[in-house]
Amino acid sequence: MTQGAGQGPEVRTPTVRDFRVPAYVHEAGPYAHGTHPGEVVPPRDESEDYPEGYTPTQRDLPVINRGDTVLVSVVPEAAGAAQPETGQGPLYVVGDVHGYLDQLVAALQEKGLLDAAGNWSAGTARLWFLGDFTDRGPDGIGVIDLVMRLSAEAAAAGGYCKALMGNHELLLLGAKRFGDTPVNSGAGTATFHAAWLLNGGQKTDMDRLQDHHLQWMARLDAMEQVDGHLLVHSDTTAYLDYGDSIEAVNDTVRETIARNDADEVWDLFRKFTKRFSFRDEGGADAVRSLLDVYGGTRIVHGHSPIPYLLGEVGSEDGEDESGPVVDGPHIYADGLAIAMDGGVTMAGKLLVQQLPLDS
Repeated sequence: MTQGAGQGPEVRTPTVRDFRVPAYVHEAGPYAHGTHPGEVVPPRDESEDYPEGYTPTQRDLPVINRGDTVLVSVVPEAAGAAQPETGQGPLYVVGDVHGYLDQLVAALQEKGLLDAAGNWSAGTARLWFLGDFTDRGPDGIGVIDLVMRLSAEAAAAGGYCKALMGNHELLLLGAKRFGDTPVNSGAGTATFHAAWLLNGGQKTDMDRLQDHHLQWMARLDAMEQVDGHLLVHSDTTAYLDYGDSIEAVNDTVRETIARNDADEVWDLFRKFTKRFSFRDEGGADAVRSLLDVYGGTRIVHGHSPIPYLLGEVGSEDGEDESGPVVDGPHIYADGLAIAMDGGVTMAGKLLVQQLPLDS
């Protein structure tokens, strides 16, 4: 298995027409095309009513109101969840990092996974990153370098460190490979380079990006099941579009990237960027649609910041220096989904969590 994304019936609601504050901030109900600060992704359904000349790189999005407090729920692990095999160390997952290398190192050290020098110190522990290593933060390439190094160090100690494909890995790959080549967004002109810039792309990351980084990202798995936890990056049912088994999904995603077709990779990126399928009415059924096909008793994902899952979104003129309070993962969808993106890009918290969750 290499390091390491398909769609059934995605619940849809009307798309936000003016791309300002999304409707889900004020209204209940699923929001299939949600965005998050600095992230703009085009729906492809041509039957929807798009503004004339719409480009998926327009940026006019809400932010967390500084000082908001976000309450997160932690519930006991689902009954009957699979336990690790004999001899394996504890299982940890890491939410979206987005270039915040210092915060990542500190969080891993706090959990005892790294020593004071930043080296693997967790023996046979198992560590999974849920994707989105770059963009928005100051050192995305440094994050990738760390994860690659820890993969070798953990393996030498009898454990492992593995990673999943996030939508920002696809975005960076596309920006590097295809640049300003127009892609078929179904909603006007789009290019990977423009989308990358307006979704937090950092010039320093692009300048330091090397072939081995690209090869590593292109080979990441999209999903995996570990100890009864179905690990994915995005809170979407779009994974179902790519296969009826974990192996099939991972193979299809890698093959799509390897064909090096800009439109195909853009469509993959677009689907990986969908979110909020597990929230609100019908969310638990959406989770079950994935668990029924790929196995597991719970899904664990990143991608959608916990403050946004809870609708804790303020105005863009908030000036309070304090950020949203996120103390841990958010459990929702009848206890079937665990959200791990603590919102580090909005002064939240970079989450590293041992599984299964304690009561």
